[in-house]
Amino acid sequence: MNRRLIGIDMGGTKLEAAIVDVGEGFRFVSRRRVSTEQEGGYDHILSRVAALIDECVHEEPRVAAVGVGMPGSVTVTGAVKNANTVCLNGRSFRADLQQRVNVPLVFANDANCFALAEARFGAGRGCPVVFGVIMGTGVGGGLVIDGQVREGLQSICGEWGHTILWPDDRFPCYCGKSGCTELFLSGPGIATRYAQRKGERLALPDILLREQAGDAAAVACVDEWMDNFGRALSNVINIVDPDVVVLGGGVSNALCLYDRGVEKVARYLFSDQLRTPIRQHRIGDSAGVLGAALLTWPAGED
Repeated sequence: MNRRLIGIDMGGTKLEAAIVDVGEGFRFVSRRRVSTEQEGGYDHILSRVAALIDECVHEEPRVAAVGVGMPGSVTVTGAVKNANTVCLNGRSFRADLQQRVNVPLVFANDANCFALAEARFGAGRGCPVVFGVIMGTGVGGGLVIDGQVREGLQSICGEWGHTILWPDDRFPCYCGKSGCTELFLSGPGIATRYAQRKGERLALPDILLREQAGDAAAVACVDEWMDNFGRALSNVINIVDPDVVVLGGGVSNALCLYDRGVEKVARYLFSDQLRTPIRQHRIGDSAGVLGAALLTWPAGED
C-alpha cells in the first residue's frame, strides 16, 4: 500500500521540503527548496522551516506527522549540539519548531536520514544492518538496523567523524577535541592537508586531477587520505560489522575510495578478509529529504 509522506531536510545552505509517495518504491509528488540564510539567525531559520511545513501540510493535509532531518544532535535537555548551522547550537529547536506548527514532528540527524533512505530504497536495500557514511563539508554517519534508525542514548550513534583518528594538538577540531576523523576525511580537511604541503588551497576534484598529473604534493595527499579512510572505516566495521557500508556526500564521488580506499580498509580490519560491501550511494542528494519523510513510516508498517 502506498502512503503520502512529508519530509524536511535542513542543510547548511538550503532547506528542502518534499511530499513523497512511498510503497515498494518512491516518487516525489512535489519538492520545495529555499536558501537556509544562516545569516538571518535562529528565529529566521525557525520561521522558514515552519513555513515550509505549513505549505506541505496545506497541500497534503492527511499526513499523520512530518519528518525533519537536521544537523547535529540534542542534549538531555533538548538543546541542539554539534550542528554546523551554528545558530541552532544551544537552542531548543525541536521544541520551538513543534510549537510553530499544528502537526506532530519526528526528528533525526541528517546523516541518519541519509542512511535510512539508502537502507530502504538505495544501495543498502535488503541488508539488515546498514552503516551510512556522509563525507562532504563534514563527516558523519548513521546506523539503520532492520529498517529502523538507531540514535543511541546520547543521540550520537554513527558519529564516527568525531572519533579520534590522530590524537595530536596540531589538529584542533571545532568540537573541542583534537585529531578527529572529520579533519582528515572531509572535503575541507583534505584541502587543508594539501595546502599544508603545497601552499595552495584546492578543492578535492582539482587535487585528484593534480595527482593524475603526477604532482608530488597531490600524490602524497591522496595516499594519506586513502590510508586515513582505511583506518577510520575499519574501526567502524570492527565495532558494528554491518552488512553494507554506503558512502554519501560530495567526497564519496571520488572513485579511488572504491578500490584503493577499500584496500586500505581491508588492510586495517581485524579480520583476514573484508566481506562488507562498501558501496556508493544510489539515491544521491534526494536521500536526506526522503529519509526524513521515512521517519514517519516505521519499517514493517502497512
